[in-house]
Amino acid sequence: MDANISEYVIEARNLRKEYGEVIAVAGIDFTIRKGELYGLLGPNGSGKTTIIRLLTGQVQPTAGSVRVMGIDAAADPVEARTGIGIIPEQETPPSFLTGEEYLRFVGDIRHVEDIEAQCDWWFSYLDFDDARTRLCKDLSRGTRQKLMFAQAFLHRPPLALIDEPLINLDPVMQRKVKDFLMDYVTAGNTIFLSTHILAIAEEICTGIAILNRGELLFTGSPAELRERHEDLEGFFLNLIGGHGE
Repeated sequence: MDANISEYVIEARNLRKEYGEVIAVAGIDFTIRKGELYGLLGPNGSGKTTIIRLLTGQVQPTAGSVRVMGIDAAADPVEARTGIGIIPEQETPPSFLTGEEYLRFVGDIRHVEDIEAQCDWWFSYLDFDDARTRLCKDLSRGTRQKLMFAQAFLHRPPLALIDEPLINLDPVMQRKVKDFLMDYVTAGNTIFLSTHILAIAEEICTGIAILNRGELLFTGSPAELRERHEDLEGFFLNLIGGHGE
């Protein structure tokens, strides 16, 4: 391996984010290698969404550094976002576009050559063909979530950052999305997701980090916990409880 090329697709070093007197992220370190399906876990308000925003360059760190695919996300946020897929927790597609217009718009930005075929595949795979000609403002929350999922993977990025991937999806679609994510990393790609739903992480993640009040309490894997005869839920609750939650 070239000495100038990192083995990590994500590197956070002493990463800290403050909002006035509030410490959202308290100087944490973590790294993620290619091919991982990595889950960031924590209760509401633990700093998960802030970390996603730091990784995508949407907010600047107060201190420390963060590199995504070898790019400094703080110094060059646009370049850092260029080669990845992103699903924010609450962002919705433009209300004045139809579902297909939005995917084609994203396809133009991402330089997707076979955009028509890609649109056809995603509308079929996620079973929301009725959204093609409907304005995004008229779509249900679940359908908007499907559209945001499709736009993130439209250009088949080597890395995707996802905030709460299964929110607003019914159980059948949750299963399909989980299968897609697992197959995607098996093909050599990397996914970093944040969630407070422990069952998701225990089922599909190869690595996990547990965050509480901006502090990183644990990094490891569900497999390690199983080898220690511990279930993720019990371990998580004991860990969080032991830190004053």
